[in-house]
Amino acid sequence: MFGELFGRDVAVDLGTANTLVYVKGQGVVLLEPSVVAINLKTDKVVAVGIGAKSMIGRTPGNIVAIQPLKDGVIADFEVTEKMLSYFIHKAQPKRRFIPTLWGPRVAICVPSGVTGIELRAVREAAESAGARETYTIEEPLAAAIGAGLPVDKAEGSMVADIGGGTSEVAVISLGGIVTKSSIRIAGNAMDAEIATYIQREHKLTIGSQTAEQLKIELGSALPLEEERAAEIRGRDLITGLPKSVAITSEEIRESISSSVEAIEAAVLDTLDRTPPELASDVMDRGMILAGGGAKLSMLDERIRKETGIPVHVADDPLMCVAIGTGRFIEEIDNYRDTLRIR
Repeated sequence: MFGELFGRDVAVDLGTANTLVYVKGQGVVLLEPSVVAINLKTDKVVAVGIGAKSMIGRTPGNIVAIQPLKDGVIADFEVTEKMLSYFIHKAQPKRRFIPTLWGPRVAICVPSGVTGIELRAVREAAESAGARETYTIEEPLAAAIGAGLPVDKAEGSMVADIGGGTSEVAVISLGGIVTKSSIRIAGNAMDAEIATYIQREHKLTIGSQTAEQLKIELGSALPLEEERAAEIRGRDLITGLPKSVAITSEEIRESISSSVEAIEAAVLDTLDRTPPELASDVMDRGMILAGGGAKLSMLDERIRKETGIPVHVADDPLMCVAIGTGRFIEEIDNYRDTLRIR
């Protein structure tokens, strides 16, 4: 009975694009955009998550929609704290708890290339949001756990987690990362490249949400058997008036090519630095793609062609890190001695 006074343990996949919350005993209960709308006159939160994202590009001058994380780390501490507090409370039972003393234990995944200052900011934001205890786990480890890889065994497991702000590639053995590459190029960079390409080639300005939708609908890492096209609307740079143009999947593939090449290079670099015994395990077992970026059409096939190793997309790539972080917090005592957590 006494344990019920505390908030239920929570795992948070605090992403640049989306935040997922996993509650102990329930699984993933929340998936919302990492966006907060603030009234600049009152400094009050107007909306968080889905509601705030719908306001991007549509707000009056006194309201601004903010994405408080950049490249996988906190760029605006105060807004991140407000967002975390909102999500943690929303995921808890409908009762109030006293922050810190009665709040939940919270596990948050962080990029493997995070700095000490960035790591401290994550912990402080969680504690300010009401966490009783805060743990952090590196994203590749969380993704590997979520994908069901044997991270605690003396064998090589390889994972590439491609999110909104970062792409994390790692080879894991005995509960720790042996070799890794962490680059701040991922889904958001692709969206920016699409918007830049359309502005340059079609003299049309589009918003980030339109660019993201084009990536989802038309994006691919290799030529498609049947190329596709879509009509989009934006603002004509020359006349300043609304305008529609047709965009093809070939154009989207060309526009995101540099980001795809950077992710591919991170995979090759990680493999190149992997000890021979573990590299042999990876050759036999293959690697797992996780994160929203794993859904890019034919990315697995392109990496397979370049590396010669089997490449598998996780069963639920978007949920993978959240599920892994959730399993970590549910079995925290079992993981303390095996995982190199922070």
